[in-house]
Amino acid sequence: MAAPEERELTAEQTERLLQFQDLTGIESMDQCRHTLEQHNWNIEAAVQDRLNEQEGVPSVFNPPPSRPLQVNTADHRIYSYVVSRPQPRGLLGWSYYLIMLPFRFTYYTLLDIFRFAVRFIRPDPRSRVTDPVGDIVSFIHMFEEKYGRIHPVFYQGTYSQALNDAKRELRFLLVYLHGDDHQDSDEFCRNTLCAPEVITLINTRMLFWACSTNKPEGYRVSQALRENTYPFLAMIMLKDRRMTVVGRLEGLIQPDDLINQLTFIIDANQTYLVSERLEREERNQTQVLRQQQDEAYLASLRADQEKERKKKEERERKRRREEEVQQQKLAEERRRQVRQKCSWEAQQQHWLQALLLPLPAFLVSLPTGFQSGAVFI
Repeated sequence: MAAPEERELTAEQTERLLQFQDLTGIESMDQCRHTLEQHNWNIEAAVQDRLNEQEGVPSVFNPPPSRPLQVNTADHRIYSYVVSRPQPRGLLGWSYYLIMLPFRFTYYTLLDIFRFAVRFIRPDPRSRVTDPVGDIVSFIHMFEEKYGRIHPVFYQGTYSQALNDAKRELRFLLVYLHGDDHQDSDEFCRNTLCAPEVITLINTRMLFWACSTNKPEGYRVSQALRENTYPFLAMIMLKDRRMTVVGRLEGLIQPDDLINQLTFIIDANQTYLVSERLEREERNQTQVLRQQQDEAYLASLRADQEKERKKKEERERKRRREEEVQQQKLAEERRRQVRQKCSWEAQQQHWLQALLLPLPAFLVSLPTGFQSGAVFI
């Protein structure tokens, strides 16, 4: 099976290979060639399949990934910040807390039992993502109706598309998972997320993607990020060539505290983006240099082919001239032989005419016997 790998590439295949490498940024030439060969050298299909893999969509040639979304959440250097609810203060606060504790415990226990029974009988409909963009648009409309139109700019696309754009643009991606049933969600959205200074920071420093966990798309992201409580924020960026969660913020966080935490996460990880940007520029320069070298090689190859073609044409013209000279020599020889033959026949005819000359007049007047005698004499 190794024979096709060792087959020489045509000029068209070489150009497609370089174009595919330039579009996808894959450094390994063997991997690029393998991908193109899988797609029968259809560069459009190969590039689309590569983009689908980057967006978390399984390749047509690879089995589906074990996790629904390809984000590294196991980095031990993840910055985590959890805001706990304030504890009751004073005798009145503790009394209210102790009185409500059995009711809250019973309520949440029964709610969990009910949800478990429902999921056991009927699978969770959120596990089937049929319209992820529709889930995002629906959440944005709900957010604006409930909290107003002054808010950070939401990314109006799927989570996978947001990851892909953040990776391509080398930007931070802030993910917000909205818990509709959580008691702190409304206060966080109204007072923290819609604060002017928070809006300015998010709009100028990062992409912002948000969705409700009651929507299938939000539920899928929730299964990937594994939040513990709400409100939940996750900062994701390209780190070590993988989209990685570098910060987790959970709980009811105030505007100033949120700005401080986000700024700290950005400053602590900015060097990774700078390094990745330099590496990408270096790869681009290497690709440009490689492309220039390949173009120069192809130009040299075409020049050599043109020289060989001209040499072949010159050899063909020389052969034709030699054939023409040879044909002329043969024709001249035939003409010479014809002339020689004609001259010999003319000479023979002259000799015959000389033998058959008429008798002189004085012999003609003699008697026949004398004529015969004269002839014999």
